Amino acid sequence: MSRIRLFGGKVRLRGSSLVLRAVSLTFILLSIVVTVIDLVQYSISRANYPSDMTIGNVPVGGLNPQAAAQRLLQVYSLPVQIHYGNAIINLDPALIGFQLNTESMLAAADLQRTGAPFWSGFWDFLWNRHSPSRKIPLVSSYSEVRLREYLKKEISIRYDQMPRPAQPIPGSANFTPGIPGQTLDINQVVALIESALQSPDKRVVVLVSQRTLAGRPSLDTLQTLLKQLIDQSGFPGLLDLYFFNLQTQENIHFAYQAGQAISVNPDIAFSADSTQKISIMVSVFKHVNSQINSITDALITTMIAHSQLEASDSSMASIDQVRGPLVVTETMQQLGLKNTFISMFFAAGSIPLQHYVTPANSRPDISTDPDTFNQTTPSDMGMLLEDIYLCAQTGGGSLVAAFPGQITQSGCQQMIQYLEEDKLGALIQGSLPEGTIVAQKHGWDNYENNFSDAAIVYTPGGNYILTIYSYSPVQFLWDVTTLTYGTLSRAIYNYMNLPSQ
Repeated sequence: MSRIRLFGGKVRLRGSSLVLRAVSLTFILLSIVVTVIDLVQYSISRANYPSDMTIGNVPVGGLNPQAAAQRLLQVYSLPVQIHYGNAIINLDPALIGFQLNTESMLAAADLQRTGAPFWSGFWDFLWNRHSPSRKIPLVSSYSEVRLREYLKKEISIRYDQMPRPAQPIPGSANFTPGIPGQTLDINQVVALIESALQSPDKRVVVLVSQRTLAGRPSLDTLQTLLKQLIDQSGFPGLLDLYFFNLQTQENIHFAYQAGQAISVNPDIAFSADSTQKISIMVSVFKHVNSQINSITDALITTMIAHSQLEASDSSMASIDQVRGPLVVTETMQQLGLKNTFISMFFAAGSIPLQHYVTPANSRPDISTDPDTFNQTTPSDMGMLLEDIYLCAQTGGGSLVAAFPGQITQSGCQQMIQYLEEDKLGALIQGSLPEGTIVAQKHGWDNYENNFSDAAIVYTPGGNYILTIYSYSPVQFLWDVTTLTYGTLSRAIYNYMNLPSQ
């Protein structure tokens, strides 16, 4: 009985072992099948790009190299949409020579795909381990030269808006505001488009433009306006105007009478009257090496601010009691002002010291019957004021060059302060906005056939020189003269200070 049990026990043990062997074999077979499936999948995956791979920021997971190259071309061949103002322009990348270096990028991607040993790669595949980098950067090129040409010829020319300068209002001294322009900022735009060309999805560019302020009207436009204002005023005499923009060094100079332009080459000789006191002041400063004492200060103040002839004579006598006027003339000649001279003292009964012939008073075609012994021209006096201004501002210029150590920057600044004390409130100064600084000297003769005003005008829009001289054989009417001078002065002020754009 016991053997049978044993035998029976042995039978039972052998059956259990077979079951275990069958189960184990099944697991082994399943493992082999799974492994084969994984091998097949891994082999397939090695033929295509990994699921998380991007080339040039374009997903190419699951694609083979040929399909990946096609996708890259599709994405980067899309136009770059350009917005400029209200215009929308589609830029074909091929127009500016954009090219993908697909060979280089696919080679880098293939190295990622097949570079690792097969079995170590398979092991990583089984454990779902990926390489640390699956991003292949974009490799491309384009022609910046062609892009700049495209921007200039296809966009800038068509869509830029040129500024329109301010324009004079007919019949007035005022101007309409200019219209600012919009021009393409090509340097910044090139960078924006380059970035869009290298992006698969951000291919819209809003172009950057520069706001271009409208400039002033041309000097020809201003001169035309000034002549129209003279015509409109009914001014009866000859008027000679010199304007010099101290910022741009541009100038207007014309003479005008009864609707006709008169040559100013050479300029026209006028009685200098009290504007000659600017020359006297400069000569005094030269004589005392710009060291003004209290007596000289009082003389110059009275001469300029109160226009007293006695102070003028005393100032010239302080230079030379006999030749004072001639020294003033010599000083002006040293500055190159050939048409400016004074050859006698102002006091009644004074003796003429010399007779001067100048290019201006030698003209056979025009005469203003100028004072034989006291003459200048609008351009001479304008250039003298320019010399004083430049000396005061920078310490340089013709005055300092002609009289080193005698005329100084502080001396020129003091001269301008004296000229600011001439507060006539009419002619050039009369029509200007309240608070405008004007350094000037005005003048007219006893018969009121000659009016003159020479000024440096300081304004927010820029400083300038303005000299206006006029003559009529018939006595001027004060109201007409001051209105004409004031209107011309205000037109030039408005030209330098245009209304807001």
